[in-house]
Amino acid sequence: MRRRKGQSPGRNQRPAQALPAHATPNAKTPFQREQTTKRRGEISELAFALAAARQGFGISRPYGDSERYDIILDWSHISPVIPNRAEGAVRNLLYSSIRPRLVRVQVKSSTQLQYGLYRVNAHRRINGRAVPYTLAEIDFFAAYVIPEDSWFIFPLTHILGATAVTLSPKRRRKPHINDPYREAWHLLRQPDGLEFA
Repeated sequence: MRRRKGQSPGRNQRPAQALPAHATPNAKTPFQREQTTKRRGEISELAFALAAARQGFGISRPYGDSERYDIILDWSHISPVIPNRAEGAVRNLLYSSIRPRLVRVQVKSSTQLQYGLYRVNAHRRINGRAVPYTLAEIDFFAAYVIPEDSWFIFPLTHILGATAVTLSPKRRRKPHINDPYREAWHLLRQPDGLEFA
Protein backbone atom coordinates (compact mmCIF):
# COMPACT_ATOMS: atom_id res chain seq x y z
CA MET A 1 0.00 0.00 0.00
CA ARG A 2 1.38 3.38 -1.03
CA ARG A 3 1.39 6.34 1.37
CA ARG A 4 -0.17 9.56 0.29
CA LYS A 5 2.03 12.59 -0.07
CA GLY A 6 1.05 15.57 2.02
CA GLN A 7 -1.61 15.78 4.65
CA SER A 8 -5.29 15.36 4.06
CA PRO A 9 -7.70 17.80 5.75
CA GLY A 10 -8.52 16.72 9.27
CA ARG A 11 -6.09 13.78 9.33
CA ASN A 12 -3.51 13.71 12.15
CA GLN A 13 -4.55 17.14 13.35
CA ARG A 14 -5.41 18.03 16.87
CA PRO A 15 -9.04 19.08 17.35
CA ALA A 16 -8.03 22.74 17.82
CA GLN A 17 -6.33 22.76 14.41
CA ALA A 18 -9.10 21.06 12.43
CA LEU A 19 -11.66 23.42 10.94
CA PRO A 20 -15.31 22.72 11.68
CA ALA A 21 -17.34 21.76 8.63
CA HIS A 22 -19.39 25.02 8.73
CA ALA A 23 -16.40 27.37 9.22
CA THR A 24 -14.85 29.35 6.44
CA PRO A 25 -11.08 29.97 6.47
CA ASN A 26 -11.49 33.75 7.09
CA ALA A 27 -14.10 33.47 9.87
CA LYS A 28 -12.82 34.24 13.35
CA THR A 29 -14.18 33.04 16.63
CA PRO A 30 -14.93 35.62 19.37
CA PHE A 31 -11.76 34.45 21.16
CA GLN A 32 -9.66 35.03 18.02
CA ARG A 33 -11.17 38.52 17.56
CA GLU A 34 -10.43 39.35 21.20
CA GLN A 35 -6.85 38.13 20.81
CA THR A 36 -6.39 40.29 17.71
CA THR A 37 -7.78 43.36 19.52
CA LYS A 38 -5.67 42.64 22.60
CA ARG A 39 -2.53 42.23 20.49
CA ARG A 40 -3.24 45.52 18.67
CA GLY A 41 -3.63 47.22 22.06
CA GLU A 42 -0.31 45.81 23.30
CA ILE A 43 1.46 46.99 20.14
CA SER A 44 -0.13 50.46 20.52
CA GLU A 45 1.13 50.68 24.11
CA LEU A 46 4.66 49.81 22.95
CA ALA A 47 4.41 52.41 20.17
CA PHE A 48 3.31 55.03 22.70
CA ALA A 49 6.19 54.16 25.04
CA LEU A 50 8.66 54.55 22.17
CA ALA A 51 7.14 57.85 21.03
CA ALA A 52 7.12 59.21 24.61
CA ALA A 53 10.74 58.13 25.15
CA ARG A 54 11.69 60.05 22.01
CA GLN A 55 10.00 63.10 23.58
CA GLY A 56 12.26 62.70 26.64
CA PHE A 57 9.76 61.22 29.13
CA GLY A 58 10.63 58.59 31.69
CA ILE A 59 8.31 55.60 31.23
CA SER A 60 6.85 53.08 33.68
CA ARG A 61 4.15 50.44 33.38
CA PRO A 62 1.77 49.26 36.08
CA TYR A 63 2.16 45.67 37.21
CA GLY A 64 -0.70 43.56 35.84
CA ASP A 65 -3.86 44.64 34.02
CA SER A 66 -5.93 45.82 36.99
CA GLU A 67 -5.26 49.55 36.64
CA ARG A 68 -7.22 51.78 34.26
CA TYR A 69 -4.05 53.39 32.92
CA ASP A 70 -1.53 51.68 30.64
CA ILE A 71 1.58 53.85 31.04
CA ILE A 72 2.99 56.24 33.65
CA LEU A 73 5.09 59.14 32.35
CA ASP A 74 7.65 61.06 34.40
CA TRP A 75 8.54 64.47 33.02
CA SER A 76 10.35 65.90 36.05
CA HIS A 77 13.80 65.37 34.49
CA ILE A 78 12.95 67.23 31.27
CA SER A 79 14.80 70.51 31.60
CA PRO A 80 12.80 73.68 31.01
CA VAL A 81 13.78 76.22 28.37
CA ILE A 82 16.17 78.66 30.05
CA PRO A 83 16.43 82.07 28.39
CA ASN A 84 19.67 83.32 30.02
CA ARG A 85 22.37 82.12 32.40
CA ALA A 86 21.50 84.26 35.47
CA GLU A 87 17.82 83.40 35.38
CA GLY A 88 18.75 79.76 34.67
CA ALA A 89 20.61 79.37 37.95
CA VAL A 90 17.57 80.53 39.90
CA ARG A 91 15.25 78.35 37.82
CA ASN A 92 17.45 75.26 38.38
CA LEU A 93 17.28 75.84 42.14
CA LEU A 94 13.49 76.08 41.96
CA TYR A 95 13.05 73.02 39.77
CA SER A 96 15.47 70.84 41.76
CA SER A 97 13.15 70.85 44.79
CA ILE A 98 9.98 69.91 42.89
CA ARG A 99 8.60 66.45 43.49
CA PRO A 100 8.46 64.15 40.47
CA ARG A 101 5.53 64.82 38.18
CA LEU A 102 3.87 61.62 37.04
CA VAL A 103 0.89 61.31 34.73
CA ARG A 104 -1.29 58.26 34.06
CA VAL A 105 -2.07 57.60 30.41
CA GLN A 106 -4.68 55.30 28.87
CA VAL A 107 -3.67 54.24 25.32
CA LYS A 108 -6.19 53.25 22.63
CA SER A 109 -5.93 52.80 18.88
CA SER A 110 -7.97 52.82 15.69
CA THR A 111 -7.41 51.30 12.26
CA GLN A 112 -10.56 51.91 10.21
CA LEU A 113 -12.36 54.95 8.90
CA GLN A 114 -16.08 55.30 9.62
CA TYR A 115 -17.87 58.07 7.73
CA GLY A 116 -14.52 59.70 6.93
CA LEU A 117 -13.26 59.77 10.56
CA TYR A 118 -11.39 57.41 12.84
CA ARG A 119 -13.35 56.43 15.94
CA VAL A 120 -11.65 55.47 19.22
CA ASN A 121 -13.46 54.15 22.29
CA ALA A 122 -12.74 56.30 25.34
CA HIS A 123 -14.41 54.06 27.91
CA ARG A 124 -14.23 50.88 29.92
CA ARG A 125 -16.97 48.29 30.24
CA ILE A 126 -18.84 47.41 33.43
CA ASN A 127 -21.52 44.73 33.13
CA GLY A 128 -21.61 45.29 29.36
CA ARG A 129 -22.16 49.06 29.68
CA ALA A 130 -19.73 51.67 28.32
CA VAL A 131 -18.53 53.81 31.24
CA PRO A 132 -16.33 56.88 30.60
CA TYR A 133 -13.02 57.25 32.42
CA THR A 134 -12.86 59.51 35.48
CA LEU A 135 -10.18 61.85 36.79
CA ALA A 136 -9.60 59.44 39.67
CA GLU A 137 -8.51 56.78 37.13
CA ILE A 138 -6.42 58.49 34.42
CA ASP A 139 -4.97 61.89 33.58
CA PHE A 140 -4.51 61.66 29.80
CA PHE A 141 -6.00 59.71 26.94
CA ALA A 142 -3.70 58.88 24.01
CA ALA A 143 -5.27 57.73 20.73
CA TYR A 144 -3.10 56.14 18.05
CA VAL A 145 -4.22 56.18 14.41
CA ILE A 146 -2.30 53.14 13.21
CA PRO A 147 -2.56 53.58 9.40
CA GLU A 148 -1.24 57.16 9.66
CA ASP A 149 1.21 56.59 12.52
CA SER A 150 -0.09 59.66 14.34
CA TRP A 151 -1.00 60.34 17.96
CA PHE A 152 -3.74 62.42 19.54
CA ILE A 153 -3.04 63.43 23.14
CA PHE A 154 -6.09 64.49 25.18
CA PRO A 155 -6.08 65.71 28.77
CA LEU A 156 -8.98 63.80 30.31
CA THR A 157 -10.52 67.09 31.45
CA HIS A 158 -11.05 67.98 27.75
CA ILE A 159 -13.06 64.81 26.95
CA LEU A 160 -14.57 64.11 30.37
CA GLY A 161 -17.79 62.10 30.10
CA ALA A 162 -17.18 61.02 26.49
CA THR A 163 -17.31 57.32 25.63
CA ALA A 164 -15.72 57.79 22.19
CA VAL A 165 -13.72 60.38 20.27
CA THR A 166 -13.49 60.92 16.53
CA LEU A 167 -10.22 61.78 14.84
CA SER A 168 -9.71 63.26 11.40
CA PRO A 169 -7.29 61.79 8.86
CA LYS A 170 -4.28 63.90 7.90
CA ARG A 171 -5.52 64.34 4.33
CA ARG A 172 -8.88 65.79 5.40
CA ARG A 173 -9.25 69.40 4.27
CA LYS A 174 -12.09 70.39 6.56
CA PRO A 175 -10.91 71.28 10.09
CA HIS A 176 -12.05 68.99 12.89
CA ILE A 177 -12.64 69.84 16.55
CA ASN A 178 -9.92 67.41 17.71
CA ASP A 179 -7.19 68.53 15.28
CA PRO A 180 -5.39 70.64 17.95
CA TYR A 181 -4.70 67.42 19.90
CA ARG A 182 -2.75 65.78 17.04
CA GLU A 183 0.86 65.21 18.22
CA ALA A 184 0.15 67.46 21.24
CA TRP A 185 2.95 65.98 23.39
CA HIS A 186 3.45 69.36 25.08
CA LEU A 187 0.12 68.87 26.91
CA LEU A 188 1.68 66.01 28.90
CA ARG A 189 4.03 68.56 30.50
CA GLN A 190 1.27 70.96 31.54
CA PRO A 191 0.84 71.66 35.27
CA ASP A 192 -2.65 70.10 35.39
CA GLY A 193 -1.04 66.64 35.54
CA LEU A 194 -1.53 64.74 38.80
CA GLU A 195 1.28 64.57 41.33
CA PHE A 196 2.08 61.14 42.73
CA ALA A 197 4.72 60.27 45.35
